[in-house]
Amino acid sequence: MSEVLSIIIPAYNEAKTIHLILDKVKAVELMNGIKKEVIIINDFSTDGTEDAIASYIRQNPDFNIRFESHEVNKGKGAALHTGIRLATGNYLIIQDADLEYDPNEYNILLKPMIEGWADVVYGSRFMGGKPHRILFFWHSIGNNFLTFLSNMFTNLNLTDMETCYKLFRTEIIQPLKLKENRFGFEPEVTAKVARIEDIRIYEVGISYYGRSYKDGKKIGWKDGFRAIYAILKYNIFSR
Repeated sequence: MSEVLSIIIPAYNEAKTIHLILDKVKAVELMNGIKKEVIIINDFSTDGTEDAIASYIRQNPDFNIRFESHEVNKGKGAALHTGIRLATGNYLIIQDADLEYDPNEYNILLKPMIEGWADVVYGSRFMGGKPHRILFFWHSIGNNFLTFLSNMFTNLNLTDMETCYKLFRTEIIQPLKLKENRFGFEPEVTAKVARIEDIRIYEVGISYYGRSYKDGKKIGWKDGFRAIYAILKYNIFSR
């Protein structure tokens, strides 16, 4: 029986791009004949995202998509919690609904896992020779600081803790009791994964086609402070 990759897509007001990212996900041929299970969580969008997804599903009946909606806006982390709970694949990856990350690179993340080296693989925007859009200086400083702070407590040497592209063996992530409902998900899951005995975490270089705020980027400085809080909370106070 073929193995399956569960692709979790949290969506909030992504009506303009959701069909484009789904086309990219559909077109990817995964290594070793791995099949795809797409789980989209609409986090109470107000811009027609739900209709756009429903239309896409009708037009692509051969594409394995499961669609769930939150009745109120709960945040990206909460959408990921829902998707993780519903996943049935052997492996699980997070995919934003915008176009900042390229699904053609799934196989780059899968390779160390399929070859038996890794239990978790992070896709780093800051290592390797892949394309990387130049955007905000202070965002890069913030990302580097959050990764540094996280590494201090987890004793990992990640270069990009905040990356969207995190690939897990599903059996690793589903038992975790994740609580952060918004952008604190990244430091929380990193802290909890790092504490698993004998866990094998790898990092690979990926591309990054970043969005500006004009393009619809949502994360802001308040989320940075929440990430600091989450790093301290899940590494020190909630062990």
